[in-house]
Amino acid sequence: MRFSKMIREMTDQNLAIQEIARHLTGQPEATLVPMGGGGNSRLMRVETPAGRFALKRHLRQAHDPRDRQKTETQALAFLHAHGVTEVPRVIAVDREHGCTLLEWIEGEPVNGATTTDVDAALALIRKLYALREVPEARHLPLASAACLSPAMLLDQVSTRMDRLFQVLPQHPELAAFVRQELLLFADQSLGTMVRHCPPDELPPALRLPSPSDFGFHNALRRPDGGIVFLDFEYFGWDDPVKLTCDFLLHPGMNLDSTLREYFANGMREICREDAEFEERLTGCLPMLGLCWCMIMLNEFLQEGWERRSFAGRHETRTVARDRQLAKARALLTWLRKRQGQETK
Repeated sequence: MRFSKMIREMTDQNLAIQEIARHLTGQPEATLVPMGGGGNSRLMRVETPAGRFALKRHLRQAHDPRDRQKTETQALAFLHAHGVTEVPRVIAVDREHGCTLLEWIEGEPVNGATTTDVDAALALIRKLYALREVPEARHLPLASAACLSPAMLLDQVSTRMDRLFQVLPQHPELAAFVRQELLLFADQSLGTMVRHCPPDELPPALRLPSPSDFGFHNALRRPDGGIVFLDFEYFGWDDPVKLTCDFLLHPGMNLDSTLREYFANGMREICREDAEFEERLTGCLPMLGLCWCMIMLNEFLQEGWERRSFAGRHETRTVARDRQLAKARALLTWLRKRQGQETK
């Protein structure tokens, strides 16, 4: 009986989403094709007589006040209004059910990135940098997890570490990694940040309207070779150094050292008027790397697992935890090696 009830609930939910798709497209016939999604949303292709669309259902959690749908739709509208075409257009919005209808982007994942692809990413960032002076940009929010000062970054690290410590008693292998390796690197990273980063908050003139979760993991390559960047749920003002570090560190990017340095040099050129960019980059990258190690371990937290389940990930929690712990170990190894090279 319990299984039958679950099937009925899933069927009812799918029918409801199909009705939403019909309403948003204005088409009486709309077929939904599940496409998976990111870590915080579900994506479906909508087939109609008028063409294809993308239907995105955004995650809502009681403990998380962030309105991902509002942030993304306003960001995409802002960007298209100012001539940024490397992002999808918003077609219609259903706020009540957290669904957004977007133009369908025909393309493939950006695998095996090249310098040409990195140039495309840098070209978009240059456009964003130029939009700092647009009057409407003043009304943009801060990016999710923005890091405008060492204090803000330290607060994020502390919060993530506290949440991890709450589950360590249930996971001996995780506890060993955190206590024996992550905490030691945290102490080293704090020293690096204090030595290199100015203590004051970054002035507004040096901030950037940032996609936040930016990279080829959130992009599609069109048949003509052009790249479209997706997922602007965390868009807002941030330090360009934060964007640089996230691009270099994101586990979904899989960039080699040559492409990492190529991107970093591109960001140095874009931010050439920022006299302290290089110092902040040196000071923040280890600490942000520590953040990414802990983000990878979100599957050990209940809310992190709920996000992955909502997005349609089909794997056991044990498999997901083992994979993410291995990824965190690999990133920490890379960070230690890089830290060692810079201190020689």
